[in-house]
Formats: sequence, C-alpha cells, structure tokens
Amino acid sequence: MDDYPKGSLDHNVPLLMTLGLPSSEPGEDPLPLDLREQATLLRSEIPVLEGKQAEALSKYIQESDGSRGPWNGSDNSRSHKFRIRLAGRTFLLPPRRSRLPENFDPPPTPVPLHSPFSPLSPSCDLYPDGMINHKWLQKHQELVPSVVACFYSLTADQTLATLHDNRIKADINGLRNAIAQSGYKCKLSVIFLAEETTQSLEGVYERLDNIRRGCALDTKAFFFIPPQDDLERAADNALSTIYTQAIEYYRDLGRHARKKRGRGYAPQPAVPPTSGTSQTLSLAGWNVRYDFKSGVFAEFRQEMDAASKSFEQAYEILMGTEVLDIVPSWSPRWNEARLLADILAVRILRCLFWNGQYSVAVRRWRSHRDRIADFVDGRGRGTNNYGWEAWESRWALVMVDLITKTDVLELYQDETTLFLEPEKSLVGERLYPWEHLHHPGYWYRIAAKHLSIRRAMAQRIPEDDRRPPEMSPASKVAHRAFTYENFMCPDPHEEFPLVGNGVDHSKMIVDVLLKARAQFETHKQFRLAAEITIECAREFAAAREWQKVFALLHPLWETTTFRSEDWLNIFEDLSWMLRTAAAETNRGDVVAAIDWELMNKKFTRRQDWHYDIAKSLDGISTQNTQPLIKVNDSLIDPFLSTSFAFKNDQGNAGHVCQAQLSIVSNAFPDSASLSLKHIRLAFNGGIRPVLIEHDASTAGTEASIQRTVVSAVALQEGLTAEEVSDAGPVPYLRGTGDLTIQPGQTRVFQLALHLREPGDARAVSAELVFQCANFTLEQMVKFPEDEPGGFWFHSATSRRHISRSHPTSIHVAPRPPKLEINSSNFLTQYYTNEAVDLQFEIVNAEDAEASVKIDAALTGETPQGFKLILNDDDGETAPAGETEAKISSLSLGNIPSKLSSKGAIRIDPTTLSTSYELTIKALYHLVSDPETPIVQTAVFKLNFVNPFEANYDLMPKLHPESWPSIFDSEGIHDLSDDGEAYAKARGLAQMWSLITRYASFAAEDLMVMDIDISIAPTKGVRTQTKKRAVLPDGGLQVKPKTIEEAHFDIEAQKLSLDDRDPASLDVTLLIRWKRLTSETVNTTSLPVPRLSIFGIEPRVLASVSYPEGGDSLVKLDICIENASNHFLTFGLAMEPSDEFAFSGAKQTTLNVLPVSRRDITYRLLPLVHGTWVKPGLVVRDKYFQKVLRVIPTEGMKLDKDGFMIWIPPLDDEFEEPSTDES
Repeated sequence: MDDYPKGSLDHNVPLLMTLGLPSSEPGEDPLPLDLREQATLLRSEIPVLEGKQAEALSKYIQESDGSRGPWNGSDNSRSHKFRIRLAGRTFLLPPRRSRLPENFDPPPTPVPLHSPFSPLSPSCDLYPDGMINHKWLQKHQELVPSVVACFYSLTADQTLATLHDNRIKADINGLRNAIAQSGYKCKLSVIFLAEETTQSLEGVYERLDNIRRGCALDTKAFFFIPPQDDLERAADNALSTIYTQAIEYYRDLGRHARKKRGRGYAPQPAVPPTSGTSQTLSLAGWNVRYDFKSGVFAEFRQEMDAASKSFEQAYEILMGTEVLDIVPSWSPRWNEARLLADILAVRILRCLFWNGQYSVAVRRWRSHRDRIADFVDGRGRGTNNYGWEAWESRWALVMVDLITKTDVLELYQDETTLFLEPEKSLVGERLYPWEHLHHPGYWYRIAAKHLSIRRAMAQRIPEDDRRPPEMSPASKVAHRAFTYENFMCPDPHEEFPLVGNGVDHSKMIVDVLLKARAQFETHKQFRLAAEITIECAREFAAAREWQKVFALLHPLWETTTFRSEDWLNIFEDLSWMLRTAAAETNRGDVVAAIDWELMNKKFTRRQDWHYDIAKSLDGISTQNTQPLIKVNDSLIDPFLSTSFAFKNDQGNAGHVCQAQLSIVSNAFPDSASLSLKHIRLAFNGGIRPVLIEHDASTAGTEASIQRTVVSAVALQEGLTAEEVSDAGPVPYLRGTGDLTIQPGQTRVFQLALHLREPGDARAVSAELVFQCANFTLEQMVKFPEDEPGGFWFHSATSRRHISRSHPTSIHVAPRPPKLEINSSNFLTQYYTNEAVDLQFEIVNAEDAEASVKIDAALTGETPQGFKLILNDDDGETAPAGETEAKISSLSLGNIPSKLSSKGAIRIDPTTLSTSYELTIKALYHLVSDPETPIVQTAVFKLNFVNPFEANYDLMPKLHPESWPSIFDSEGIHDLSDDGEAYAKARGLAQMWSLITRYASFAAEDLMVMDIDISIAPTKGVRTQTKKRAVLPDGGLQVKPKTIEEAHFDIEAQKLSLDDRDPASLDVTLLIRWKRLTSETVNTTSLPVPRLSIFGIEPRVLASVSYPEGGDSLVKLDICIENASNHFLTFGLAMEPSDEFAFSGAKQTTLNVLPVSRRDITYRLLPLVHGTWVKPGLVVRDKYFQKVLRVIPTEGMKLDKDGFMIWIPPLDDEFEEPSTDES
C-alpha cells in the first residue's frame, strides 16, 4: 500500500489534538504552506505541563494511539480509539474557505467561497471537474481534530490560586472563540492535573466548578485527575468520555454529507472554468464524493456496515457510465478516477475483513481486478504492457497488507491452515479454490509472478521508446503516450532505459519471493518454499551475486527431499546452480560433494563435462594444499552404493562368521574409474573395526575389469599410526585388496570376522576414503537397522537373495559354559529369624584352566544383607538394599581343569515372610582364550515363612492381696527424699491369665526349646509374669499343623494410687526353637494384640472353690471393685434355682468406698452333679440403675446368659473342668 498516496488507504479513527502535554519528539505541522497564511491559530498562553506525572501521562496517551492497532472489530483492549497528536501549546487549523484568484474580477453579487479541498475552489487540485483525493482524507486524519483536549495544572499555592484560575479561564475562552471563528465544529475538553505537591483537596472542587462555569463547559468535557489516583485509569476514563463526543462529531459530519447528497443538484464553482474544454463536475461525480465522505465518516465512527454501503454506492457510480466512461483516457482525471476506484475497493475490502467476510472479500478483490481490466482494455491502453502488470502485482500486495494489518488470526492458529473455510453465508454456494482466503504467501507469489511478467514486457520495449523524450522525435513521443500504461509506474524510458539503471525488477521480485518463502515455511509448505528459494537463486545468479546464491541454495541442497522423492530434474538444476556458486566463492568442499553426487547415471548427462572426480577442484583456490572433504550418505545420494551382510543371523562367541561388503558404482559409463585409498568398517557389539587398504599390486588384472568381482580379504590384527591415540592403541582387523572400481562395476569383499562377546552385533557404518592430488574425500555410509534383504554372492556369476529383514545384524550366543555351580545344603523352605548358610561348589569341567570371578545378587522386597566367602577367606559383605543386595566381580582365582573351588553365602535373618532370589553368576574365561567371556549362572529360590502362628485369650483373676486405701496415711512417703519409696508400686493391682495356643506352620518337625512372654515397659505400671508349665528337658517336638498350649500369669500394679487411667500392655510371645537336624537355636517373636487393663468402670469378679474332704458344698465368692473416686452403692439379688440351694443374702446392698473392693460369699449345695449350673445373680448399680456383668475367673465359663459353675460328679473325686471349657 506504500505506492498509494499517504493516508489514502489508512484506517480512520477519531483525531484527538492535545494542548499542554510535553512531547519528546515534536512533529512538523502537516498543514501545507499555501494554506498557512489563511489558517486559524489556536494558541494557549499557559506553559506546557512539567514534572514526572505530566510526562507519564503524555507517554501513556501516546502509547494508547489506536491508529496503530489491527484493522478488525475484535480488538477490545480499550474502550476508546484515537489518533493522538501532541501539539504543545499552538496549533493551526486549515482555512474553512479559500480565497478567490488574484486576477479574478468579482461580480457585483457576493461570490460564495468554498473549502480549499473542494473542486469548487480554483486553488484546489480538483478544480473544476475532479471528485476527491487524498488531501481531503489528510484534512480529517491530521489537520482537523474531532476533539481538542487542553491540559492544565491546578496550582496548590492558595495565594496564587485565584490569579492562576482566572488565567486558565481566559485561556479556555480564547480557545473556544478561536475554534468558533475557524468555522469547524471541533469539541473542546479540559483536563486538570493536580500538582504533585498537593497535600489536601480542600477547596479544589469549588475552584474547578468555578472554572467550568466561567467557561460554560459541560461536565462531560471537564475532568480532574487527583494526585493520589491511578494515572492510567483516570486517563482511560477521561478518554472514554471524550470518545463519545468525537463519535458525535463525525456523526454530524456524516449527516451533513448525506444532506448535501439529498439536494439532487450539482453545485457550481465559485469561479467558472475559463479553459476551452473544461467542464464542471457532474451530479454523478458529486454523488461519488458525497458517498465517499459518508463512508469515511462512518469509518471514523467504526460503523463498518454503514461505511461499506456508502463505499459500494460510490464505487458503482464511479464505475458506471456517467463517470469513468466519459473521462478521457488521456486525461489526468482518468488516472485520478482509477486511483479513487482502487481506494474505494480497498476500503470495501477492509470493511468485509472487519466483519469476517473473508471469502466475500476475495470475490470482491477479483471483481475489482476484472472490472478494471475491462476498462483498461476497452478505454485505456490495454493490459498487454508492463504498466498493467505493475498494477496487478500492486493489487496482490494490497491483499497481503490487508491480511497482515487486519490480523487474521484464523490463518495462524494452526500451522497447517493454508486457507479459510467460507463463512456461513456462503456455505450453500460452490466456491472455486481461488475464492478462499489464502495466507499471505499465496498473494506474495501472485505479485512475484506479475513482477516477472512486468520485467519481461519491459525488456521487450523497442529501443526508440527507451530513449528520453528530448532524444526522441515528436512522433515517437506521441506514439509512446498512447501505447504504454503509466498508471502509478514510470514511463518506458525510466522503466528500462537504454543508458543507465532503470527499475530494479530483480530486487523487487526477490524481496517479494523471500517474503512468500517465509510464509510458506510458517505454514509447513516446504516444497513451495524450496521452489521459491530456487527462483530467488536464479534472480541472484542472473545478477552474478554468487554469495547470495550460495547462502540460499546450500541449506536447501543439504535438507531437500527432492532426492528421496525423485524430483531429479529440479534437484539437478539446483545442484548445477549451487556448484557454479560454490566454485565462484571458492567452496571446494561443496564443489567436490556435488560432483561426487552428480556422477550418478540417474541424472542427465551434461555435454562436455569431464565426469572425473579428481578434476573437481581444478581452477578453484583452497586454503589448504590438500583439504579433507567429508560427505555423508544421509545428506547426499552418492554414486557409490554400499551394503553389508552377515551370512547367518546367529553365531557363537569364540567362533568365526562370514560377511560380505558390497560396493556398486552407478557412475556414467564413460566416467573415469575410481581407486579408493582404504575402507573402514565399524561395528557395535563385540566385533572389532575393520580396515581394508588398497593394494596397487592387484590393480589392472583381468578380473578387476569384470562387472562383478568377488575377492576374499584376509584379516589380521594390527595397528597403524592413525589408530594410535594418547588413550592407547585401538585393536582392529586389517586387510588389503584391490579397491579400484570401474563404472557400473560391483565389488564384493568377503570377510571372516571373529565373534568375541555374546549379545547382538551390527555393522554400523562404512567409511570410503578417496585421495587425489588436490583433495581427500571421505564418504560416510551408515547401514540402516531395518534395511531389506540384499544378496549373498557365492561367485561373480552366482548369488542368492537374503530373506532376512536385518542382514546387517547377527545375534552372538554365549559360548556354552562347562563350569558347574552346585549347592550341597540348599533347602526348599527357610524360616523367619533363621540365618541361612548356603554352601556351593564351582566345578571346572572345561578342557583348560579357567580364571573365574563371582557375582552374587539377592533380589526381592527389601532383601537382607549377606556375606560371600570364597576359599575360606574373610569374604565380602553386601549391605541390605531396597530391591537388591549385590556383590560384583569377586575373584575366585584360577581353577584348573576338572577341579573345583568352594564358597558360601551367609544371609542375615529376616523377620518377615518373604521370598528372595539368589543368583550366583560365574564370569570366567579360559586362560588360553582371554578375549572370549563365558558366563554360568545358578538361581536359587529362597522362601521364608513364619514357623509358628498363635492366638491368645486373656482371662481375669482375683488378686490375692487387698487394695491399698486412700485413707491410709501411713502409706504416704516423701518422694523427694526416699528413692525406694518412689520405686515401690503403691497403686491398684490386678491379675490376669494369658492363654496362648500356638501351632507349627513348618514343613517339618521342629523342637521347641522354650516359650515365654515379654512385656514392654509401660509408663506408670509395673508388671510380673509367671509360667505355669515347664517344657520337658531337651524341648518339645512339635509336628506341623498341631496346636500346643501355654499359660502365663500376669500381675500388674500401678506405681501410684492416684493413677487410675486405663493402661495397655504390649506383649510379645517368644518361642525358642531349632531344626531336628541342627543345633542352632532360633528365636521367633510373635506380637500379641494389645492387652487393655485397669478400666475405670466398676468390675464384678466371680470365683469358685471346692472345699476338700468330700464336702459337696461349692463356695462362690463375688468381688466388686470400685477404682473410681465416687462412693457407689450396689444391689445384689440371687434368684432361686432348681439345680442348687444356696446360703447367703438373697437380696442385699453393698456400699463400696472409692478405690476399694468388697467381697460377698455364697455357699451352694448342688442338686445336680457332673454338669454346669448357672447361678441367677444380678448386680445393679443403684444410682445409674445399670446391671453389671459378672466376669468369671478360672474354673468358670461364660455364655450369653451369664456365668456358669462346674459341679463335679458324686462318685468321682474333685476334678477341675477342662481348659477348653473355662
């Protein structure tokens, strides 16, 4: 859009003129010099504001300039959009009316004067029949503001406040009068900025109201920014209010333009035209002017629908039969009308872009191009000339600028978006591909195409037309005027002169192409980007700018896909052009690499070319006498094709495998033969690198000129000076052979490779080295892992297809080990808390002495540490780990053939049931073959289980001793002086019976040596335990899945009588046991569920005794314990029974003091024998009316209805009830 007059295509936003703000870069007054004499001066007598706050405000207002924003309706970053102009304190408004010409005799009646921008004024360029031009747009964009904003500082000095306020009022009134005298309807706004030293706002608002009333200003045009307010927020609020006034200003102008159009007649100029053929502007021309004005004012208001409608009306009238059809094509008005048509079309396109109608805009763009072409063909100088092509390229660039300045984000949301889908209004229509909105690269390329055609047409201009007019006859000059299109482009003698420089078409084309390439690369259209790159390189090559050619083509040559996609004609053209540039810039490495690739016969043979790689650098200067040039087959497609194959896909370590290296020459038949200096092969996996050197003594034989040559290469270990580094020598295999390759020949080298290490091995790469007098070239060939099967050559005439998918790979199986790992004491099951001592033996069954190292690893969930002992030495310890405990490379030394060596692994005891995997790995090599490692592995599954499981019952017992009394003063001791008193327990005491039933879960019989319990210390409680039964001497043999029982008495007493809180005991059952086949005693700890004792609630215990002497009476003792601090009363009631008679209180009341217990005894005379009887005893807390449960002790049992007592038979002696029943 830069080719169009300044401002003619700019987007219109309201113009805001500021007076009083500082500006770091004051601009020049845009008012033309011929209008300054009649201009109206707006001057403010108050100095420009100073200070940091004023500078910050000025900077923020300049940064909020909306004229630099995107041309779309989605930019809602601010509620106001102004074109900001800082004018200091003075500003010139253009004259509202122009003067009459000096030589004009005025008639007796007054002559109406018109605007200097109107075609009615003789001083205007449009007089008398022009329609409108960019100067009228410039008037509203830069000269006549919609709002004049005056900024003043409100002084904080109260002694000068009145004087200062009066000066401000006078200044504002002066500005109001000047604006009114100018004839323009500009709005005036005043913004006060408080001084930074203002401490209080007392009286400020009264002063402001006095100034506003004195200047007759509306509240919507009067603003004040206090010192403590957010400056940017206050400025935004003020500008938003002013913006509504600016919109009203342009609405009034638009209304005035429509009113003029509605008159229906063409106004007459102030001075009638005097030239013979001059005529005034027609009514249709005036309608074009009025509609254009209405559209522009609608743009100022951001009403793009109304603007588009007005521009469309103006465009149709302009392109109709009443305007452009009657303008002579030789007249300057023809070019003005064409320019106006372009301006209208661009503004219509911008309105469509604003509303998101992209496909409609593209159609409108093409419609304008076609209509202008019809006009130029019908009434102009035709479209077959360079001027029309210049317009075509310019029109394509207009679309680029519209897309860029409109900021069409939809084109860049996805890199693969090439064009936009049509909008909803066009969904039902069938669109052509070129009617979609494409990204800017598409339009740049159209512009470049027309620029190329423009250059071609310019170069076809005859020499007579390329001379300046002063050097050409008049007839030629006249012929030239009616032949060439010069709309917005130079004349023929300037476009392509005979002497000197004209238009630099090549630079214009390259600039556009480079911009197009950037867009195509952004949208991932790499083929088009490459094509454009080649076009740019051709332009630079034509100008012999070889450095630029090289900079463009060299990256493309390295990364292009033309090779793999077989676009050989394009790639060949690229390569030859790059070779020329590389030769001109002395890039010998690139020249040699290109020649190396172009020797391939798949390309077109170039006439008179040597096709000898040794002559590539002839005539090219290089920095080194013999440079080293490296080429990679991943970057270029060389004429030498290299492949590698193993004969078999499997082999064994220590054996030899057969392999073949094949090199095929695809050079032109008449090209020179090639002799390689050497070939290097690299492998991964345990195969040494191979070096094959050229043997000149075998070259030139009859076999060397055959089409296929198969030769065996004997490989030997060796070193060359190239292979020795500071880090030490690198072992490799070396051989010699004939490395001369004729065009079209296949060279096959048969190799015998020794497999050293087990695993997967693969041929990685081959390096072909060619050396001549001028340079050394190294071609690196990488063998792909998934290369399809090639051929295996049995001879020069016999070959077979390799069906394997990976012929470059071989799996090397380990050498079968003959070393044995045996264990003599491995068990199928181990137990927790038991140490493991695993003995093993290493037996050498090889035919030679072996050097052995041992690896041991214990894996599982948190494995224990272990110790590895070899040959009765101290061994090495592996610490416990999270998933693995490991010892690596512990030397066992040399084991002679048929002999053995012993070792042991000792694993620490584990407390949890788990399973481990113990791996013993013997890494060894034979002394006779140290380079072939051999591995033997033995894996042992170690399962650890708990040897015992147990359950527990806790039964209460009646403590034989009485409870201490809280009223016993003799039991009180001085704890600070008497340490023994502090240690002695003086609190409540209870007894319990812990019954444990344990079972063996082992797979074999175990010998239990002892069983006991352990109680962890409990704060405030002293405990004692006692076993009731003792195991027999030598232990108790426990069979698997059998249940044994053990009883323990637990006595617990609180240390202090004041401590009556509940307590818990942590008890552990300890079982000491051993295997029947071992003397090692192990201890298994089984945690007992936590035991709760010493409750604070009252407890009722029942105990029974059987008197000796054959008396059948049964004594039943009831004990009520009160551990609380309360005095409690209990009621006891014994119900009669058919099973026994009793003596004792049938109903009674017991009063129990705090921290005490009371007993009551019943004597029962049983009426039945040999059975359980159930006394109906009820104990009730009389205060809470709560029935207490009677807890039986030993010799009794409990069911859901209460406790029960065993009555022995009469004919038997007294016997205790069974344990299972108690």
